[in-house]
Amino acid sequence: MAKPAFTATVKLKTILLSLIAVVTLAALLLAVYFTGAYAVFYGGTNRRIPIYSVEREDKYISITFDCAWGTEHTDAILQALSDYNVKATFFMVEFWTEKYSLYVERIYEAGHSIGTHSKTHSYMSKLSADEIRAELACSSAAITAVTGAPVELFRAPYGDYDNELIKTAEEEGYYTIQWISMRVINRVQSGSIILMHNNGLHTAEAVPVILKELISRGYTFVPVDQLIYRDNYYIDSNGRQQPAEQAA
Repeated sequence: MAKPAFTATVKLKTILLSLIAVVTLAALLLAVYFTGAYAVFYGGTNRRIPIYSVEREDKYISITFDCAWGTEHTDAILQALSDYNVKATFFMVEFWTEKYSLYVERIYEAGHSIGTHSKTHSYMSKLSADEIRAELACSSAAITAVTGAPVELFRAPYGDYDNELIKTAEEEGYYTIQWISMRVINRVQSGSIILMHNNGLHTAEAVPVILKELISRGYTFVPVDQLIYRDNYYIDSNGRQQPAEQAA
């Protein structure tokens, strides 16, 4: 006769344990959501993600160029940007900055923003925190020596990153920026960050076509530093920077 009561007690305990698990998970998710700008919950781990794009509704986007090798096509790129009155963002490796300081000066004086692309263009997820800091500090100092302006944007070479890299860059005051491939131009939306390379074989020919097409679709190009949020934000699981109020 006592068996039904025992069964009911077991069921009640199971329900209570399930409720506790749900509440605990919700608390963990909330903590992860709002602890650090780059924190994303992944399979029980707290993974940090760079900014791949930005949640916006104003059709603002950014076009970016990584500068690591040569300048053969850079004049044509700068001319196309000027023709369409577009301001871009250039991510520069230290040895490129030092070798082509006149281009750094031209780019900055034309109103484009400049970020660091590291000192040595290495796989930075393999570096220690101290080595990462040295890469960021040295490469940024080389840029500032030419422009006189501080550097706050960082793009990791090869798109290679881990928690330590993102965390260290954040602690040093950098926003870590990723991208969408230019091959997926039809996926461009408000807040997209487009990647190109200043010395890519067909980049110079592609830039004016891309600018014309996206401007015709109603998009406005702005430098990355004008696209991103500076505070009160989080990064969702797709790497999209969201204003904090969106989490409510």
